[in-house]
Order: sequence, then C-alpha cells, then structure tokens
Amino acid sequence: MVIKKSVIKTVKAKTPVKKVAKAKAVKEVEEIKEVKAVKEAKVVKETKEFSGKYFYAVGKRKTSIAQVRIFPVAKEGRGILVNGKDVKAYFTIERHSDVVKAPLAACGLVEKFDASIKIVGGGITGQAEAARLGVARALVVFDETLKKSLKDLGYLTRDARIVERKKPGFRKARRSPQWAKR
Repeated sequence: MVIKKSVIKTVKAKTPVKKVAKAKAVKEVEEIKEVKAVKEAKVVKETKEFSGKYFYAVGKRKTSIAQVRIFPVAKEGRGILVNGKDVKAYFTIERHSDVVKAPLAACGLVEKFDASIKIVGGGITGQAEAARLGVARALVVFDETLKKSLKDLGYLTRDARIVERKKPGFRKARRSPQWAKR
C-alpha cells in the first residue's frame, strides 16, 4: 500500500508541471507567429516601394525562372530587390550579387535603375544567372541601342544546358550498369 501512495503522489505532482509547460509552449508558438507576421509585413512593404513605369523581362537558366522589372530612378534609388530582400541579403556570396548587377554595370546604369526580381526554382547559381539574363533583356526593352554591347559581353545569350533525364536500364542519364565477365 505504501508504494501505491507514493506513486500516486508523484503522478499528482507531475500533472501541474505538464500543464504549465504546455501553456508556455502555446505562448511561445503565439509569439513566433506574431514575429513571422511582422516579418511578412516588412516584406510586403519592401516590394511595394517600387511604383510607376517599369520595363519587364524574363530570364531562365537550368530550372530557374527570374521575372525582372527595372524602374527608372528620378532621385535616389533603393537598389535591387530579389524576392523581397536586398540582393546582398538574398545572394550571400558576393560573386552572385555581382553577376546580377553585371548588365547594369556594363552599361553604366547602376545608379539609374532600381530592380525588382522574383525568382523561382533551381539553385543559387542558376538563379543568379537567370536574373542576369532578365536584367539584360529588360535593359534592351528600355533602350534598343544597348543590345550590341550586351550581346558582345554574352549577357543576352540563353544558356540552354539543363540536366539530361535518366533513362530506364541505366544508372544515370548515360551511365550503364557495371559489366562483369564472370
């Protein structure tokens, strides 16, 4: 009988702790949701900063698709936004953010345009190169005379290389199974 009473006492002691822990967890989840809502509101504000006339183009590379809008800047520009983030924040590797800015830098129009880029699919390098093609095409829509200089630098060429599909009976696209004589 003594053992049963002690077991009952420990069970009774643990139940309020579980309720308190559960209440804390619910409170933390609600706080996290509030923080996410605030962050999403900031993203919406950033993307709505650009307004007015723009030049639109699409760039593709591997499985990445970039929808680019470039906005002429009257006074002070905000730079390039990629999926609602600054280009340096989205592409953490500096080389990739430089790739996106390359067509603007080649034409000397970095300070003259803001860009809003929406990228979907692929990896980080494919996304950066898709954005570069989109920016270059949008610049050609803006001014047809830039086409020759951008074409000479290779910014208007669509890199059509994509991953070849796997075939049945092979281990990869072309790699056949290992052959054994015996």
